[in-house]
Amino acid sequence: MTTCCDRMAYDLSRTCDLHAARAACPDAMIARVKGGFGLYIRDGENGFATSTIEIAYCPWCGTKLPPTEDFDEPLPAEDIAKDREPTSSSAPSGQALP
Repeated sequence: MTTCCDRMAYDLSRTCDLHAARAACPDAMIARVKGGFGLYIRDGENGFATSTIEIAYCPWCGTKLPPTEDFDEPLPAEDIAKDREPTSSSAPSGQALP
């Protein structure tokens, strides 16, 4: 996969003398994700990136990036139904929440 600009290529190819994995290095910002690109989310122990969030445009040159394939797996039908059930904090129909 080619990159849109030199800055994107630099970020994707950078290596670190202190961190064996790119996801552990705070200087690495972009990850290749299922045919597209994402920003590292540093939500793991010691700042390790355990997830990414898809980006649609290059943060440096603004070029539209290819979409990721199945970035988020679909929820099973029973989980979707649970998400639609009202919760105790939901207001009855026609009434606004305080």
